[in-house]
Amino acid sequence: MPLFSQQEAPPVKVAELTRMIRDRLESFPDLQGVWVIGEVSNTSRPSSGHFYFTLKDSQASLRCVMWKMQVNRLRFLPKEGDLVEVHGSVSVYDAGGQYQLYADNIRQAGQGLLYQEFLRLKGALEAEGLFDENRKRPIPGLPERIGIVTSPTGAALQDMLNTLRRRFPIAEVILAPTAVQGVDAPAGIVRSLERLCEIDPPDVILMARGGGSIEDLWAFNDEQVVRAIAASPVPVITGIGHETDFTLADFAADLRAPTPTAAAELATPSRADLLQALVETGRQINQIFTGYLSDRRWVLTEASNRLLRFSPYARLRIDRQQLDDDQMRLTRAMEGLLRVKKLELKALSERLGGANPLAVLQRGFSIVTGPDGELIRSVKQVKQGDYVEIRVRDGTIAANVTGSTTAS
Repeated sequence: MPLFSQQEAPPVKVAELTRMIRDRLESFPDLQGVWVIGEVSNTSRPSSGHFYFTLKDSQASLRCVMWKMQVNRLRFLPKEGDLVEVHGSVSVYDAGGQYQLYADNIRQAGQGLLYQEFLRLKGALEAEGLFDENRKRPIPGLPERIGIVTSPTGAALQDMLNTLRRRFPIAEVILAPTAVQGVDAPAGIVRSLERLCEIDPPDVILMARGGGSIEDLWAFNDEQVVRAIAASPVPVITGIGHETDFTLADFAADLRAPTPTAAAELATPSRADLLQALVETGRQINQIFTGYLSDRRWVLTEASNRLLRFSPYARLRIDRQQLDDDQMRLTRAMEGLLRVKKLELKALSERLGGANPLAVLQRGFSIVTGPDGELIRSVKQVKQGDYVEIRVRDGTIAANVTGSTTAS
């Protein structure tokens, strides 16, 4: 029965209505101290130490919270996909306007159905060799074209584009948009991957989406998606969810990144690293070239020296120097010989001067010659009236013989 009739019911505030609902829920004994079984998802434990999670089955979900004091008494803390039984009381969270289970105990009931399916499919595909490390291809170091398979409206795309622009802006980016969650997502992911590889395949493909529960990420556990990744002719890097999230697509990919941003980083070199590498390469080239030039210069010098040693010019230069030496020795020898000869000539000249008949003229003697220039040595060579010349120290006297006397 309503608290008020339609005619006399005054309006109530939201907080008051929420409080009324909370009081009604808390007044039902069946909702206080109840055990609820379900699969854990959307776990969160902030710095406060409280534990927030969702219990769900195939038809419904229930928000749950456990305060730090109760969490510390647990023997185990459930994780995504665990099937658990949770004990607690149902009430309303006023600020959110939603009912939730305030848990005081959790016990493990087994792994959830989705996780069991995950393990089953993982084992089957692993047995086929789809996850073998030997079949995975290396990621190109300098990709010219990068393909992206993700939602065109998700934050993951913007994160990857920002990272690619910052690290390697010269790469061409090709987006193959697709839904990444829901029943149609697996087929869309497969089609997008195949379209990228059909006409002009990129050098590497990034397959990514943001975080979520195991249900949100289930499209990447689909068998057809996994087989499409393994069959891709282009290396695939996955960046699905958060660091703790693993999907079957991650095992089939050539490289797994913990986040979409990390996938973009693994696909590209850093621009700063490339510039540094370029500087270092330039330094090495300069060093190698300088060393090469030094070696060639030394070889050239040695060859030039050998050429000079064996060349006619070198021989000519040596002979020219030898000729100069010989000429100087000859000159010195000639000068010495000339000095000796001069001395000899001077001595002969002095000896000759002493024997020269003309020398006696200086002492007052004279020389008499006949008209024919013959030296007159005896009075018998002349007769009276003959012409004679008398040579004295300072000249010649012409005379005629008037007489002669013979020495007794």
